[in-house]
Amino acid sequence: MQMVKAKGADIPALGLGTWPMRGKSCARAVSDALALGYRHIDTAQMYGNEADVGAGIVASGIPRGEIFITTKVEREWTSAKQMPKSVEDSLGKLGVDCVDLLLAHWPNPRIPVAETVTALCEIKRRGLARHIGVSNYTIKLLDEAVRTAPGAIVVNQIEFHPFVDQSRIVAANRRNGIVTTAYSPIARGRVTGNALIEEIAAAHGKSAIQVALRWLVQQGDVIAIPKSSKVERMKENLDIFDFTLTDEEMTRIYGLGGSRHMLNDPSSVPRWD
Repeated sequence: MQMVKAKGADIPALGLGTWPMRGKSCARAVSDALALGYRHIDTAQMYGNEADVGAGIVASGIPRGEIFITTKVEREWTSAKQMPKSVEDSLGKLGVDCVDLLLAHWPNPRIPVAETVTALCEIKRRGLARHIGVSNYTIKLLDEAVRTAPGAIVVNQIEFHPFVDQSRIVAANRRNGIVTTAYSPIARGRVTGNALIEEIAAAHGKSAIQVALRWLVQQGDVIAIPKSSKVERMKENLDIFDFTLTDEEMTRIYGLGGSRHMLNDPSSVPRWD
């Protein structure tokens, strides 16, 4: 598995996204993914499936030390007072002593950025998370987080796929030494059937989904976390490290992002860059 490095963190470039899976199907998907070779599992408090993810990890039989677990603090719990109990609850559901990466899930306009990132750093200091980061932070919020955090922020998780131009926030992540995790990396399946992506896929003997995922991880500092509950699709998603897109193909796929087609854009968060 290709790894992405940032400020002491070694993160598998491809992970399993678990939203919106729940219950036994979620646990089975996690166990199946780990059996296939996945070593990065992404969950969150707001998904309501941390206990199911934990059950899947146990069922897999894979040692905890081999698995990179990411979870996220719900924005309502990102204050200094509320975060510790919230994180302890997540750890209990996951059945682990600490997570490898803890993210503030969404910015909360009622809680100062400095308070949230300081609370994250305190969680890390206590040994409850090995690394910390943010999710859905704009350039302005990211710069403030980096400036005010007493410790290293390693990830900004954002919606990122071929149909959305995220070049500005990705550049800001790089400027701050932060890697990008792409959620909804295949645009909820919309990459399938796109004429350009299908053309490139045919040239490589791959699927459109594989090309979209390869386009992300080939950038070198981008992690993709596609969701799937089907073993066949999980295998397909993993099979992206044996081919390389040309510079021209990479540029052509970048060109699809001009529409700024966001799948997630809640009105309660700051305007996207």
